[in-house]
Amino acid sequence: MARYTGPKTKIARKFGEPIFGDDKSFEKKKYPPGQHGNNRRRGKKSEYAIQLMEKQKAKYTYGILERQFRNMFEKANSAKGITGEVLLQMCEKRLDNVVYRFGLSPSRSGARQLVSHKHITVNGEIVNIPSFQVKVNDIIGVREKSKSLSVIDESLSNSSAVYEWLSWNSEKKEGTFVNVPERTQIPENINEQFIVELYSK
Repeated sequence: MARYTGPKTKIARKFGEPIFGDDKSFEKKKYPPGQHGNNRRRGKKSEYAIQLMEKQKAKYTYGILERQFRNMFEKANSAKGITGEVLLQMCEKRLDNVVYRFGLSPSRSGARQLVSHKHITVNGEIVNIPSFQVKVNDIIGVREKSKSLSVIDESLSNSSAVYEWLSWNSEKKEGTFVNVPERTQIPENINEQFIVELYSK
């Protein structure tokens, strides 16, 4: 299955929240998509359906495909700590996500493109793998030739989010991954326990 490239508002409406970021279209239509929209009666969801939806929400939020997400779960499950929390931490440590958190792109898909097109460096070396796992004290920056890109400047000027586990140097256009975020520091509205229960069946 290829990565989803369809209408993002439709997916956001499916989950009832703007999982891809600010979305004016979503604000106008917060009800689920479909012919009957807001008037459609929906029965009580099964436990499996709720767990599956939470997994899908996490995958869409971070832009990760099923096989990759399953592999991440297996690694999280065998690591020390609470499996669900470790899984989300692994999602947060992805290079494309860190680039997004630094405000270099207004979306994770845009951040993924910056990484893939070799605009991003880790400790001075170009890394073009979006799923690359960033480590504590790694320095993520914009490649010298790419520092004048208007899309990056525009995104940085519109970015106001600050995260405790990241430190940004606007003059150098580089930031440090200070530490792995605690679950309480990760702002995503995801119930990771449902994902653990789904994969543990």
